[in-house]
Amino acid sequence: MEPSWKALLPFLVVIPISIWTKQVIPGLFVGLLVGSYLLTPSLLGGLRTMLHYVVDNLMQTNNIRIIMFLYVFAGLVSMIKYTGGIKGFVHLVSKKVKSAKAAMLLTWISTMVTFSDPDFRIVTVAPIMKALRKRLGLSSQQIGFAIEVTSNPVVALIPIATAFVGYMVSVIDKALDTAGIGAEPYIVYVRSIPFNFFSYAIIAVGLYYSFFVYSRKKQAEVSKERGMKPIQRWNERLALEMAEEQRPADHPPNEAQGEEGDAMQTCPRAYQKETPVRPWNLIVPLSIVLVLTLFLSWWDGHRGARTFWEAFLQSDALGAMLEALLFTVMITVAFFLWQRFRLTDLLTHFVKGGNELMSVILMLALIWALSAVAEDLGFSQYITGHVKEWIPPFFVAPILFLLGAVISYFIGSSWGTWGMLMPLGVTLASQAGTNILPVIGAVFASGTFGAFASPLSDNTVTLCTILDLPVMEYARTKLIPSLIAAGIAAVLFGATSFLLH
Repeated sequence: MEPSWKALLPFLVVIPISIWTKQVIPGLFVGLLVGSYLLTPSLLGGLRTMLHYVVDNLMQTNNIRIIMFLYVFAGLVSMIKYTGGIKGFVHLVSKKVKSAKAAMLLTWISTMVTFSDPDFRIVTVAPIMKALRKRLGLSSQQIGFAIEVTSNPVVALIPIATAFVGYMVSVIDKALDTAGIGAEPYIVYVRSIPFNFFSYAIIAVGLYYSFFVYSRKKQAEVSKERGMKPIQRWNERLALEMAEEQRPADHPPNEAQGEEGDAMQTCPRAYQKETPVRPWNLIVPLSIVLVLTLFLSWWDGHRGARTFWEAFLQSDALGAMLEALLFTVMITVAFFLWQRFRLTDLLTHFVKGGNELMSVILMLALIWALSAVAEDLGFSQYITGHVKEWIPPFFVAPILFLLGAVISYFIGSSWGTWGMLMPLGVTLASQAGTNILPVIGAVFASGTFGAFASPLSDNTVTLCTILDLPVMEYARTKLIPSLIAAGIAAVLFGATSFLLH
């Protein structure tokens, strides 16, 4: 098809609809439908074309592996929840903390064992801190801010054993194909990590706020939170809409646990009735998946590598992570069966956990299909001839960061923002002759901004539900540090684009 301004329509449709509906999937669906009818302008032709692109992209080997990784990882986490891994970890750690300073240090240090997924980190750490806050004189806002700063921004920087890696590599892979760049997507992803300036900036700002700003304030939230019952109920409803797994209404607090037990019952995504207390059911699976991922990544690339680190760069990272995860699931199931958990229950919770990511898998399928449709409409060629002239090469990264930050704030989704902007960003950078790594970092940074700062983020809503915080008020308290970090990041993107041009 001859390239024209129509090649931009699918992406131009996605953004306003996603912001209007506050959901990414409707925008992607409409954008894909528009692009399909532009290719085949007949009553059923456009619909058939859309189905063809969805099915064709789902059947690609790498895409299937990404879907398997996400589904299996979520299933593993669900089994860990069911067998008491998270609850046991909460009990184990909460007994060791004796001061407010130690509690805040624990919040930051615990990132080393809960980095696999932001929601996983929140439902693991937040109940511990809620159980300790009154005894140690901590405020809910201080706790919430420290947990969120070390959730999405940190996970986005870790290139192995996280729920983000497969997706981030996938959107880079599609973007490289769209721009006609023959590079290994995982290597490009690893090399772009130093350019996720927002994550670094908000972590630095978070350290300052956690240990200096909040510590100077009087902790007077206890009396204030007594009048938050309507807000708590609103938060709870909103969280339950986002979660597939709901807490039973007749689940009473465990009197033996006191305040800690009450904290656990406010976390609908981490605990169930009669959940045992077994911290090793969290520690063992996470240790196995981390060690196996590192070993298999090295093993896959060591034959042709001259150095230890070169082996990791030459490996099939996604394949190694998937193999490590499958080995971990088999070992973990055997470990749980040895503890006399029923195989039927384990399989039920595995499938239930995987099914919680079906919305993410659907979003991925639409992103893949939309990118392919846009390319067949002549997206790259049109960018080459027209759009690249509108944006100076020095401003591609900072402009994409600011645009993505606005989009992600209104839709509350880092993954949705990455999927929408990555093909556009990489193509613009490639055709403008600028370095693609800062641009990729800018796209990832922009989505991270929204996941952290937006009141619509599922991380924020889950955290507020556990800590009994009003979502909008809490989001407003995060806005100033978020904007400070975003300003720092925008300046760094501008400077880096100029230096690396």
